[in-house]
Amino acid sequence: MKSDPVDLGLPPAISVVVPVRDEAENIEPLLAEIQAALENLETYEIICVDDGSRDATPQILAGAMVACAALRVVRHGEPGGQSAALITGIRSARAPWIVTLDGDGQNDPADIPALLAILHDPRQAEAPQLICGNRRRRRDTWVKRASSRIANTVRRMALRDGTPDTGCGLKLFSRETFLALPQFDHMHRFLPSLVQTAGGRVVSVEVSHRPRRRGKTHYGVFDRLWVSIVDLAGVMWLERRMKRPQAVELSAPAERSVPPRPMRLDD
Repeated sequence: MKSDPVDLGLPPAISVVVPVRDEAENIEPLLAEIQAALENLETYEIICVDDGSRDATPQILAGAMVACAALRVVRHGEPGGQSAALITGIRSARAPWIVTLDGDGQNDPADIPALLAILHDPRQAEAPQLICGNRRRRRDTWVKRASSRIANTVRRMALRDGTPDTGCGLKLFSRETFLALPQFDHMHRFLPSLVQTAGGRVVSVEVSHRPRRRGKTHYGVFDRLWVSIVDLAGVMWLERRMKRPQAVELSAPAERSVPPRPMRLDD
């Protein structure tokens, strides 16, 4: 299948949403890898959400749209954070299924087909609503790995979501499911718990992780750790208050008859 279904007037099967901020050096290599991973596999679009970049990112994205017909660009006037960028991109998406990955190049787009294979596995009794990447071999500094391990351990103990790595940017999920969830700053770190609370099935799959080769991170290690722990209390509050009643539509009795239509004199 070709990457651009617009000629047929059909929405794509997959929307790849990539939040970027001051990632001018990473954009073109990352777009090339996404296209290589999905070409002849699924119809797709790529949505880059520029979260208020101050470098050459807007110019690079403008040039990339000329070369890549599947690329769409949405820009925030001011930085809003990763969750805000993801929400913007997912709202703009035209596909029923969303793939997200970070714009720094550390997630490998070559892992996307593995997530799609799980989604389409016919042996499953129930299709997952969220498939999360699990970075077993992280290519980060030991301080960053340690802070992430602490945050993940605290989260798993508190939320019991069974997900080893919620911080991995590589995820595949239903757009409809995501838009029905409570939306707040840093929500992307708690997607497994939120989806499970809403009744969806969550699966994790091991993916590769690469060192950052270009640019620099905008997140402080300990700032992110403490923010995650503070947000945890809010998510626990949401879990206790989110209700999911089981609703079944009743069928009319088979013997029920439809009353005759009154006759009119002019019939």
